[in-house]
This record gives sequence, structure tokens and C-alpha cells, in this order.
Amino acid sequence: MDLSPAASRVLAGLLEEHTGQEMQENRRWRFGTVLAGLVRELEVGDIDALIARMERERDGSLSRRVVEALLNNETYFFRDRQLFDLVGEKILPQIAARRAETKRISVWSAGCSTGQEAYSLAMLFAENEARWAGWTIDIYACDVSRSVVELARSGRYTQFQVQRGLSVLQTLRWFEETPTGWQVSPRLKAMVRFGVHNILEPLPQAASFDLVLCRNVLLYFDGPTRRRAFEQISTALPPDGLLMLGAGESARGRTDLFSAADPDLAGLYSLAAARRANVGGARW
Repeated sequence: MDLSPAASRVLAGLLEEHTGQEMQENRRWRFGTVLAGLVRELEVGDIDALIARMERERDGSLSRRVVEALLNNETYFFRDRQLFDLVGEKILPQIAARRAETKRISVWSAGCSTGQEAYSLAMLFAENEARWAGWTIDIYACDVSRSVVELARSGRYTQFQVQRGLSVLQTLRWFEETPTGWQVSPRLKAMVRFGVHNILEPLPQAASFDLVLCRNVLLYFDGPTRRRAFEQISTALPPDGLLMLGAGESARGRTDLFSAADPDLAGLYSLAAARRANVGGARW
């Protein structure tokens, strides 16, 4: 669908205002593609007419729908399998050793999209039942998009979605086939709490997470916005908490709040020494 330069600027500004994401000019071509369905549904003719209608409506409901359509919700189960192997085989055991007295682990999946990352984390624990017997496992997953959080909370996935990253054994063990797709098991659902939240803003309650996964989110922020995100994440970690970024992301040179946790583990960060002395929130 054709997109005028003026419409492109308006949409980029709207996305940045509501989510902090910066859409570079060389990627704005996708606006026309992702909004085509909304244009047809509302029978407004083109994107300029959609923007005009959006600006006339005072309750902001259409603006929110436009923003949610513009978000990139690409995700799948066990995305970057090596990372999940690392989390399951090395990072979680390290955290467990430090939490042996309380027997509680809390993980935050930031920018969870439709929930596959959070349920993948739940499977890491559930598939090693003997190791985690007697432990309290809390997984909090959030996203700025209300619609994708509702999908994640429902735990319903299509055949295509379960085939991306899950083995046949995992699908049959943790999902039930229904007429409308695959439903995640009650056991996994009970392990995950979902919420609508923008990581640029303070969490609704004081929180402390042993591990934060914020993968493929910071890619879309400019420098100052990325620093705001690091600041908010740092306030949700105890002194020995860990942050895992995506394969194409790095904290090095972008913030002084985090430093590499292990030179051999790319993408894994701990709080910098100066920050560790000033943090440590209450658990949810």
C-alpha cells in the first residue's frame, strides 16, 4: 500500500511516542504492509485517510490499534536454542546455588510478545522436575502491546507456531490439541504471570528478578531511550542479578550500569560494581 512521506513521519512519531521504538527511514516501507488490513477493515481507503480518522478520534483507541499493528511481534519457542541451553544448563544452576536457602527463583521476560519465550522458560523448569522440586518458580512476562499479552495469556497457538522451536515430544507433552489450535498445559500456565508494561517505565510494583531476558527489544531504541531501558531494568535486579540480551544486542559502550558477567558468555550481563551497591528491590 502506498505511503506518503508525511504519513510515514506521523506513524514513526506515533510509534516512538507510545513505545520508545525508533523506526529508521529505510524500514518505514513496512508501515504500508502492516496497516493494509486495518485500512481494509475500517474501509478508509488509504493510510492518509486512516491517519486523518485517527487524529479525529479523541479516545485514542484507533491510535492504540495502529501502534499495536506497527509493532514487530516476531517470536517463537526456544528462539536461539543455544541461549536456552545456556540458561538451562549453566545460568539457572548458578542462580540456584545462590538461592539455596530461599529456594525461590524469579525471572522477567521483558518484551514477551505472544508468550513463547515465557513458556519456553517454564518448560526448562518443568522438564527438570526433580531438580526444582520444592522450589518456587516465578516467571513474569510483559509487553507494551495489550493484544499480544492477551494472546500470550490465553496460551493458544496455531500448528505453525508450535512447529517453530518445539519438538513433537514437547508439543504432545505440554500442549493439548483443540479445534482452534494447541492449548498450553495448565501446569505451564500456572508458572507464568503476564502483564502489559512498557520497559521504559517503572514496574507497577517494586520487584527483584534473579534473571531478566530482554532480547531483541533494545534494537529498536535510539541511544537515550536504550539508556532509559537499562536504567529501569537495573532497578529490578538484586546485586547478583543477571541480564540476558539478544544476539544482536550489547550493553558495552551503551551504559555504565552493566558489565559483562562472563567473558565467555556473550549477551550475559551483571550490574556494574557501582550500581550493585545501590540496588536490591523487594520480591513480588
